[in-house]
Amino acid sequence: MLMDTTVLLVDDHAMLREGLRMVLDAQLGIRVAGEAEDGRQALEMVEKLRPNVVVMDIAMPNLNGLEAARQIRRRFPSIQVVILTMHENRQYVLQIVKVGAIGCVLKRSAGTELVSAVKAAARRESYFSPSIASMILEDYRGRLSDDSLDNGDLLTERECEVLQLVAEGGTNQEIADLLTLSIKTVQTHRAHIMEKLDAHDRTDLVKYAMRKGMIIAD
Repeated sequence: MLMDTTVLLVDDHAMLREGLRMVLDAQLGIRVAGEAEDGRQALEMVEKLRPNVVVMDIAMPNLNGLEAARQIRRRFPSIQVVILTMHENRQYVLQIVKVGAIGCVLKRSAGTELVSAVKAAARRESYFSPSIASMILEDYRGRLSDDSLDNGDLLTERECEVLQLVAEGGTNQEIADLLTLSIKTVQTHRAHIMEKLDAHDRTDLVKYAMRKGMIIAD
């Protein structure tokens, strides 16, 4: 008997998750095993459920989808990640590939493309919405060797987490509580981030986080 492809849905909008669950659960051979509302909860659910595929939004509080995808792929290489996004924005394209996602689907096309993306991911095959695929190809041709795109590699995973929370306006105490760290450790991380990025204030960090797709301007 063939086993179902199990899926974890990750998005901070409950109504969207409900709609995606209906689409996927209606498919023979696909079962939604669980839901999470941000990247940090997604990591906990992946540890617990070990789904075959994680379908995840990019723009989420506490831990964005790109960083969560990076950590999932590092810690659980057999689990595939399909990114959901509503933004056809070039700043995300290379990042999506670099974090190890096997696919990316535009939210407006999720109803028709998500099932194909999940099935492809279960076979360890890539699936990208056509417009995203075109941008990936363009980036490969013209921008892949641009050293400026690799600045984010200077930061550790923990520093990326702290950076997003700082950019979202979190205080040292709030960040320490969320990440279960001491305030002194958070301050040290912030100092290292500022030094590595040659940033002078929080505004510089916000701009950098936006360029890297960690946060999205309202």
